[in-house]
Amino acid sequence: MEVTLAKSAGFCFGVKRAVDMVYAEAEKGELVYTYGPIIHNEEVVEDLRKKGVSVIHTVEELKKIQEGTVIIRSHGVAKEIYDILQERGVRVVDATCPFVKKIHNIVQEHSVQGYEVVIIGNAKHPEVEGIKGWGNGDVVVIETAEEAEAYQPKPGKKVCIVSQTTFNYKKFQDLVEKISKKSYDIIALNTICNATEVRQSEAMQLAKVSDAMIVIGGQSSSNTQKLYEICKKECENTYYIQTLVNLDLDAFQSFRSVGITAGASTPNNIIKEVQTACQNRALNNY
Repeated sequence: MEVTLAKSAGFCFGVKRAVDMVYAEAEKGELVYTYGPIIHNEEVVEDLRKKGVSVIHTVEELKKIQEGTVIIRSHGVAKEIYDILQERGVRVVDATCPFVKKIHNIVQEHSVQGYEVVIIGNAKHPEVEGIKGWGNGDVVVIETAEEAEAYQPKPGKKVCIVSQTTFNYKKFQDLVEKISKKSYDIIALNTICNATEVRQSEAMQLAKVSDAMIVIGGQSSSNTQKLYEICKKECENTYYIQTLVNLDLDAFQSFRSVGITAGASTPNNIIKEVQTACQNRALNNY
């Protein structure tokens, strides 16, 4: 059995930056909070908890903080959260991914200019919730073809389309095409992170030539879920796991080639553990 690990598997630039920032703050031995889990990976969040980093889940909890450092998650937050933190007077470390921060600026700028903003993405994802919070109210979130077909721009409004950074690039193009038929005054900005495009393309190519695929990542990770969907379409024997514990290696006895990819929030040690286990099984079978 041949085991191939995708080159782009694991932490992306924005996630690595955010995680490094939290660990650096934790080492200072002071009160540290993150507004929401710093990334969508349960193992990382749990390790940080053991180092004294607490997660704030709601605005109500945030308003009770009187001291310490609050770290803004890699997914970013709405402008309202920055305003609350400024009022509280606590120290803030902004770990928002720079690519997400760029979208915040685009949405704020175009909202001021009178545009209706359309975000292509999952309305319940924290990144999209944060992006939406930089508009002036004229913000619409679209995720499906049905939603794109039903969408009608407000009369006299120019439209600016942006995307969740981890959205499927092909799907983004399809939705933009549908929305563009609604009006002539539309600008579409591809704000999908380049690392996401590369990761998805690489996973698709690997899945095409593999008997089985393993996709590693947290269950709440949007980009990992999209990787799974892409791989499953190309390779029926695709498995979605969080860690090696979730993997039944006995199921791989009949496969000649296995591909491995991982979401942007998956630590390297978890990926290596899965890769090593698969390689050892391959050697034992041989």
